Amino acid sequence: MIWNPQRECATRKEYDAIKLEKLKATVHLAYNNVPFYRKKFNEIGLKPEHIQTLKDIEKIPYTSKDDLRENYPFGLFATSMDNIVRLHASSGTTGKPVVFGYTKKDMETWKENISRIACQAGCTPTDMAQIVFGFGMFTGGFGLLQGLENMGMAVVPASSGNSERQLMFIQDFGPTVIVGTPSYVLYLGELAREKGITRDQHKLRVGMFGGEGHTAEMRQQIERVWGIECTENYGLTEVQGPGVSGECLEHCGMHINEDSFIYEIIDSNTLKNKSVEEEGELVLTTISKEGVPVLRYRTKDITSIDLSPCKCGRTSARMSKIKGRTDDMLIIKGVNVFPSQVESLLLGMPYIGPHYELFVRRQGYTDTLEIKVELLDATLLDSYQELEKLTKKIREKVKSNLLIDAKITLAAPKTLERFENGKAHRVHDLR
Repeated sequence: MIWNPQRECATRKEYDAIKLEKLKATVHLAYNNVPFYRKKFNEIGLKPEHIQTLKDIEKIPYTSKDDLRENYPFGLFATSMDNIVRLHASSGTTGKPVVFGYTKKDMETWKENISRIACQAGCTPTDMAQIVFGFGMFTGGFGLLQGLENMGMAVVPASSGNSERQLMFIQDFGPTVIVGTPSYVLYLGELAREKGITRDQHKLRVGMFGGEGHTAEMRQQIERVWGIECTENYGLTEVQGPGVSGECLEHCGMHINEDSFIYEIIDSNTLKNKSVEEEGELVLTTISKEGVPVLRYRTKDITSIDLSPCKCGRTSARMSKIKGRTDDMLIIKGVNVFPSQVESLLLGMPYIGPHYELFVRRQGYTDTLEIKVELLDATLLDSYQELEKLTKKIREKVKSNLLIDAKITLAAPKTLERFENGKAHRVHDLR
């Protein structure tokens, strides 16, 4: 099932025409209605009429997270509050939150985009979805809810936390789709197993995961625990929320809603554009938003784009799985390491559970990495010889693959933190 064949199966020429028309309109909207953008344009002598081709987008200055914070709360709004029907904001854990408003038209576009990614994940109007994202200023919960309801699906807005109640709903209500962060759905699966809940006691068949990245190894863990097919979707508050892109059942990248977003790939160091097929930092421009248009937003997410048609029948460009964030990358003794690389190594090993934490410290002038990982079987703790053997095996695997000599700490089962509310935070930079 394809939700909107006319848009999801357009030719590359049709996509480019749609994007150029919408880009021109968005640039005029931003220049005329948002003082921040008008000032940035005027500083370099750029006018809206200078944007005549898609490549001309490269003339527009980038927008950063700091720009968004400095215009808190409503400095980037392109319309009056009379036309705004919804406000959302980021968590603001590292400073002022970024705030975004949505007009009625923005909400309709958002619903459409979510309905598309749900169809890509294998959902149908006859499904029931249990959403275990938190509901609040975060875009995830409400963003998914409205798009799933738009499809005609029944929705259980369970929110996050209260995990035993979540399992009760899964058993008693019979949802077929679970929507949330992969780390929390994995935790629910472990809890279900502890309580003796077997696969024939629930009807879940599809997982729609966002809010944080996950490796192929974590996906396999979740699929084994629940017996479901996992799909990943991508979005961020700064450009809409969930619904920027989503994975289809071919599992070969996340289809971008190209009639809502223009994507670029840049070199984070030189800030120059790269071929979109190359790995680099993703830059997004909204071309359907009325409330808060955003031009060339630096996401800090590392990915690449595949423009080839997909076996599912969709022709929209596909993002590869996010490798990491430029600001999450750890540099240990001159070696660049993404947490996702460590996760891939750990989750492919026997006796090791899916829960881990990374500690980065500085000893003198040298940075060190400690990997604390949870054992699956507590009986291993009784054998010093077996612990030493496993520790050495993990250390050697990390060293041979990542070129880092890390300290390995094995923890007892169920001793590392579980993340019932919000995203998993596994990296502790203590430098």
